[in-house]
Amino acid sequence: MMRVVAAVSVEGDALVAWGLPVVSGDDGPMVAVDSDALGADVELPSTLDAEWCERLRFTGKVGSTVVLRTAGAKTDVVLVGVGPTARLVGNAGLESLRRAVAAFVRSASGGERAAFVMPVVEGIGIEVATEAVAEAAILTSYRYDVLRSEDAPAGLGELVVVVPGDLDAAEAGVARGTEIASGVTLARDLVNEPAATLTPERFAEVFVGRLASIPGVDVEVWDLARIRQERLGGLLGVAAGSTNEPRVLRATYEPPASVPSGGRVPHVALVGKGITFDTGGLSLKTAGGMETMKTDMGGAAAVFAALEAAARLGAPMRISAWAMLTENMPSGTATKPGDVLTTRKGKTIEVLNTDAEGRLVLSDGLQLAVEAEPDAIIDLATLTGACIVALGDEIAGVMGTGDALVNEIRRASERAGESLWPLPLPEDYRSHIDSEIADMKNIGKAGQAGTISAALLLKEFVDDVPWAHLDIAGPSRADGDRRYLTRGGTGYGVRTLVQLLTSGEFAASLID
Repeated sequence: MMRVVAAVSVEGDALVAWGLPVVSGDDGPMVAVDSDALGADVELPSTLDAEWCERLRFTGKVGSTVVLRTAGAKTDVVLVGVGPTARLVGNAGLESLRRAVAAFVRSASGGERAAFVMPVVEGIGIEVATEAVAEAAILTSYRYDVLRSEDAPAGLGELVVVVPGDLDAAEAGVARGTEIASGVTLARDLVNEPAATLTPERFAEVFVGRLASIPGVDVEVWDLARIRQERLGGLLGVAAGSTNEPRVLRATYEPPASVPSGGRVPHVALVGKGITFDTGGLSLKTAGGMETMKTDMGGAAAVFAALEAAARLGAPMRISAWAMLTENMPSGTATKPGDVLTTRKGKTIEVLNTDAEGRLVLSDGLQLAVEAEPDAIIDLATLTGACIVALGDEIAGVMGTGDALVNEIRRASERAGESLWPLPLPEDYRSHIDSEIADMKNIGKAGQAGTISAALLLKEFVDDVPWAHLDIAGPSRADGDRRYLTRGGTGYGVRTLVQLLTSGEFAASLID
């Protein structure tokens, strides 16, 4: 993983490139920092020639770059667009900064060290800004190369973030950003690993090993016998066709100190869909539809990677988490269309399409979460292709029973730079999942509101606990390198969850 460090100046150190932020303006692009005060060992421009920029079509647009090459110089100066000054404000400014850093890291790949000069993001402190820089730099440099027979091209080894002052705050931001990026990297690794090796059993083993040494974290794994004992009929129904047994991964985190609110520690429950491979079961997917189905455990990966990062960062609330882990395979023992499953809650679900399996395993996970008596429940799942139709492959859908909780998640996602959009849960649509013979069926009306009908089924299992459901089917995977994403698993949801789980304001809101 790339190393990111903060510094007030960089003198006498060999750098492959300096990254100089440039804003776009009515009079042409302008350098966004006081380059004369940096004390750099190369000449950094303080102004730009508008005609030269126009010839190169460099406007300062976010993520655009142009290299200034000086004869005999060993270090390039890369002008990096951060967009208009009016955009370099608040959470939007943080995202512009992430995208600018990503463009610079890509331009400087193959070098040992490079330096990026921090611009000011209005309304954002240096600690939060350097956190965003560290996240973007590390995530841009990510590659899943463990299965390649030849060494991958070397990426940038170290990024020095040059800040105007308050080095302690900058270092704290870099440390936090590095921890969060490490969580995202872990989730990406799990999503990218082939399903032949990332079975439900091994997924659980990964986190047992990682979480066992973190203070305040307790972790356990339920095997098939325990799952049967716990009456997890939804999970067992999906797992029935696979030779690899299902698992439930359960973890709890107790904070080192409670939020000072009457002595009660707030409690959030997380549930992740963990289908380590989804063939569709007997309602078999097409060959093309199966190509990326190792991604179908992205919700569970995000939940547990976020739990780990939040625990390491000292989250001020209790966290309980469940990953419902299984494959969805066709065989002589698989659940058949028309079968009825009895969930842990006792509610029955008629399975009319075995490829609508995520809601079946989540029904049991949500019931387990309710029984833990949390203040709020959040689930993440690559649940419906309908959400991709509605929102594309970069925006998640969020639905829930509590506006306050949904709004808190939206605020966290804006700070994290992970796009999501609220969808309704109209009671009138509950009839879409009415069954002729059971309490409900696992699919709604063909071609209508598929994301909503799936969420309405989940709503049957959360009782009166405030609950939010994130359908991450689109943004859990990228089909190519863009910004600070790389092709394959994105680790979507980790950054939003960590922002939420480490927020003292959110913790206090849970027990108001």
